Amino acid sequence: MTILQPSFAGREPIEDGVALTTYGSPSQMEPDAVRDRPNGAPVRVAGQTDSSKLIRLHESIAALLSSRGEWRQAYQHLRSALDLAYADSTEQPTVPEQLRHEVARLRKEHAEALEQSIRDSLTASYNRRYLDQRLNSLLAGSGATGPLALALVDLDWFKQVNDTFGHLLGDRVLQRVVDLLQSGLPDGAFCARYGGEEFVLVFPGIDPGTAITVTEAARDRIERFPWSQLAPGLRVTVSAGIAHEAAATPQTGRPPTSAEQQLLRADSLLYAAKQSGRNAVAYRQGGRVLLAGEAANRRAVAQPRVAGFY
Repeated sequence: MTILQPSFAGREPIEDGVALTTYGSPSQMEPDAVRDRPNGAPVRVAGQTDSSKLIRLHESIAALLSSRGEWRQAYQHLRSALDLAYADSTEQPTVPEQLRHEVARLRKEHAEALEQSIRDSLTASYNRRYLDQRLNSLLAGSGATGPLALALVDLDWFKQVNDTFGHLLGDRVLQRVVDLLQSGLPDGAFCARYGGEEFVLVFPGIDPGTAITVTEAARDRIERFPWSQLAPGLRVTVSAGIAHEAAATPQTGRPPTSAEQQLLRADSLLYAAKQSGRNAVAYRQGGRVLLAGEAANRRAVAQPRVAGFY
């Protein structure tokens, strides 16, 4: 049985519990360490000294693999060390405290590494990678998929913020905007950075009215936030476009809309909000583009039709 994974370079595999590069060939090993199988393959004979060496070897390999971020392989070597330690025991083994702590540490580091891989480093919101994975998961499959709303949110005149107040303050603005966007999100919803100053609010299983209400509340929070406390004269607003996909079932005969199509629809509605004067949330109802909240009294700019989507 080969225990060492192929990704570990610089050492031959461990076969039947023997590290050949550590102990040498069978002819070089002590007589009481190996005997020959009928087919000529070496078999290790249990010995306390050799077992201790193998246990230490597995632990060393596990430490090296964990330093490389190869958590699964590291955990397998720790398990192998534990199996060797209790190979001849007929009683239920008690995990040594040191090994227990080591496994717990590896699990924690693996969880932290996984979380970091799906988070945006600046805003701590989810990143584009996580967004793509979740949208594909929510919209994929041949079975029934629930309703899904997306709000594509963009900061208004953000380039002017960077040009006037500097990029460091611009970064602080992005961080605060994310905090305000995430405040009050319903269970299951999340915020992800789409790119630059654009963010996506994802509302799984949410009706369009609720998605509009939540997004408009976030827009209002951002507008009313005391930005002048960060820098005198600073003002920040956002615009958003909301696309909603009704539940798709085999009975409807309509396949689920792809994530790309959903984002294109939201982007088209975001454009309508921008063209209507910014600082607004645009959505489609009955074939018409409408604005939510205080902006509803404005005359919404007709949204250009995107071929194949409406």
